[in-house]
Amino acid sequence: MALRPEDLPSDPAALAEMVLAFEGENDDLRAEIATLKSLIFGARSERAAIVCAEQIAFDLERTAGSQLPANDDKPDAPRPERRKAKRNIGALPAHLPRVERVIEPASTLCPCCTGQMHRIGEERIEPASTLCPCCTGQMHRIGEESSEALDRVPAWLRVLRTIRPKYACRSCEGPIVQAPAPARLVEGGMATTALIAHIAAAKYAWQSTLYRQTQILAGQGVVVDRQTLARWMGSAAWLVRGLYDLQLKTMHGFERLFCDETPMPVLDPGRGRTRICQFWAHATDDRAWKGPAPPAVAYVFAGGRGKKEIVAQLAGFEGVLQVDGYAAYASLAGDAMMSGQIQLAYCLVHARRNFVRVHKTTNSPFAAEVIERIAAVYAIEERIRGLDAGERRATRQAETKPLMEALRARLIAVKDGISRRSTLIKAIDYMLERWQGLTTFLDDGRLEPDTNTVERSIRPIAIGKKNSLFSGDEGGGETWAILASLLNTAKLNGLDPEAYLVDVLDRMVSGATKTNQLHELLAWNWKAAREAEKRAVA
Repeated sequence: MALRPEDLPSDPAALAEMVLAFEGENDDLRAEIATLKSLIFGARSERAAIVCAEQIAFDLERTAGSQLPANDDKPDAPRPERRKAKRNIGALPAHLPRVERVIEPASTLCPCCTGQMHRIGEERIEPASTLCPCCTGQMHRIGEESSEALDRVPAWLRVLRTIRPKYACRSCEGPIVQAPAPARLVEGGMATTALIAHIAAAKYAWQSTLYRQTQILAGQGVVVDRQTLARWMGSAAWLVRGLYDLQLKTMHGFERLFCDETPMPVLDPGRGRTRICQFWAHATDDRAWKGPAPPAVAYVFAGGRGKKEIVAQLAGFEGVLQVDGYAAYASLAGDAMMSGQIQLAYCLVHARRNFVRVHKTTNSPFAAEVIERIAAVYAIEERIRGLDAGERRATRQAETKPLMEALRARLIAVKDGISRRSTLIKAIDYMLERWQGLTTFLDDGRLEPDTNTVERSIRPIAIGKKNSLFSGDEGGGETWAILASLLNTAKLNGLDPEAYLVDVLDRMVSGATKTNQLHELLAWNWKAAREAEKRAVA
């Protein structure tokens, strides 16, 4: 409602307070408009080189009264050494099979009668001859040149026809002997486990939709309905559900767990639209300090993102849960039933992200300063990555802790002079309210300062749902969670997800791996077994 002159207070102090309040509200609205424009038109990157492109490096050691040098007097700062790009130049992977192609000197004259020869095959590029073109004498090899290029054999479909001969004895009336029919993932279906695994890997590991895959198959002359592919995926997920449950239980047995969530639209036919469900991602990875937890991710499909959903998922977990600032996690840690079981560690990147938004929309010098201070923390983290937990903790206590304490002092000092409606105060409050969880990593070398581990692992889900637009129903969401968990965990362990899933399905369909042996099929154990086999052969 618009203000009228008679509505304004006569008291100068009250009027000044009203003006300041409106000014703060206007700043907030301007920041929101700038944020929306940035989301629509601007760059999404949060790298410091982009965020603070116009800012010179902050000297965190200088005193408050010291002055920065003028632009023309600025000393030449040493540039950080740029990492070399990882390019595979001149060394193709050794494990790939080699196919040799020999190109001999070309001639189309018969070495016997010198008559014109005719092409009868395609094994060589041209008919071969080692006769001298001048005197027709036999030439001798004096050397060779070779080169390698990465080649690809196009994927091709075939029909696997299984024949089971029947045998009977002509001397007696004994029984007819025939080999039993091999077990199949889809009994009576037309697909082998290899084809089903390929479709699953294409969708849940490489984000190619089933609709797209039906078109690819049609291009090869095989017309398969999309619902048929969906049923195959459901059958595969049903078969490996036990392995998925074991992986999630194994991950919850470690004392450190990352967690995040992302919305998943699901068709709601009765309402004629989609409803929003959730994918929760649980992740482990102790490679940064050579710990016991393998790189793994498990997705859990749920109807919502409230406290009851996360409580049900983490009922058996005890340890440090590293998360963003979502309120459901704080509620979980404070729950009477979970009291003492879970300690929250927050994400420094999420806190930094708030200041990035403020700097992009308002060019706040203080926001840029906070970004630079956090960058100094990550410079230390990069240096200690790969050291054991004790060394990481010692370095953090000696170097990182003073930086974080100085940052907290600056946040408190600046906070008092800022309008409560400004976007900067929200960023400061977010960080100070979660300060204990944000600094938990200083006292534990096994922890990370952020949740990047799980955010990287949830990215395939975000890309997949963008391509697919929605999940067909809750069963489809469950299937997605199960197969994506196994396939993306295989990727995290450096495996070919399709080859891994083919072997898992074959072993489970055939009964070669029993229920009490499922731990052998966990991606990290499967990888270790293959590496041991290779060493034994070598």
